Amino acid sequence: MGIVNVNDDSFSGDGTLEIDAALAQAREQAEEGADVIDVGAESARTNRGPVPVEEEVRRFREFLVRWPEQVELARPRDEIQVWPPVLSANTWRPEVVAAVLPSGVELVNDMGGLPDDRNARLCAEAGASLLIMHSVGEPKVPHFHQRWSDVMGSMEVFFEEKIALAEAAGMQRAALVLDPGLDFAKQRDDNLRVLRDLSRIGKFGLPLLVPVSRKTVIGEVLGIREPKERDAGTVACMVAAIARGASMLRVHNVDAAWQTIRTLSGFEKGGGLGLPAGAGCGGEVL
Repeated sequence: MGIVNVNDDSFSGDGTLEIDAALAQAREQAEEGADVIDVGAESARTNRGPVPVEEEVRRFREFLVRWPEQVELARPRDEIQVWPPVLSANTWRPEVVAAVLPSGVELVNDMGGLPDDRNARLCAEAGASLLIMHSVGEPKVPHFHQRWSDVMGSMEVFFEEKIALAEAAGMQRAALVLDPGLDFAKQRDDNLRVLRDLSRIGKFGLPLLVPVSRKTVIGEVLGIREPKERDAGTVACMVAAIARGASMLRVHNVDAAWQTIRTLSGFEKGGGLGLPAGAGCGGEVL
């Protein structure tokens, strides 16, 4: 899953309000091997307030109306890539979801933690898939105070409740994707615990997305402040996540992710990844 930020305050510094630039970035990611293009029109950063609904919708629409022409010009990287790429909208407000779903969006990446059934009902009515991210409290609000006595146990209860909520709203279970929400209402040790015990979420039998790309936890482990310099740590965490059941990776550097996955597929053909139990993100911390 490639990340395209149609905003000017992305934490990784790769966002843009220039639609031509955002479209070029999305096309490049598609040609580098992205199976999904995840478009966001508002930064998830908690030290920035939400943009008005009307502005978020405007940014989305300017991108979405021109995306089909870019797909026509692009070519898949290999024969097994999903093509055309699945178009994902990264948003949490039902008003925005309702506005963008008719424009070819096939997946709603809801970072709001599904506090009610509105986004699930909208996706069910449109035949779209829904990604449910684990978090607590309101989006766009810092939760540095949050402490977990058992983050994985709490996450399992959370997903049980949210899956039931989505199904009651009309979603087919097979149309749901789960996201452990790294860095959202979680501190360094919480994130490392989630990465280490990720396989526990496999109990739900649903696709698992791990959005670990350039996250703060990698910077904390490696002592790197600049997000763009965290790609090596990202690859390490990707390998650990795949070994623990991740089926989708949300990344900034699509080419590096593609090369990593294709390399791992060679090991898989030989009978498993062959990874040590402590592999990834510095070894000793996982």
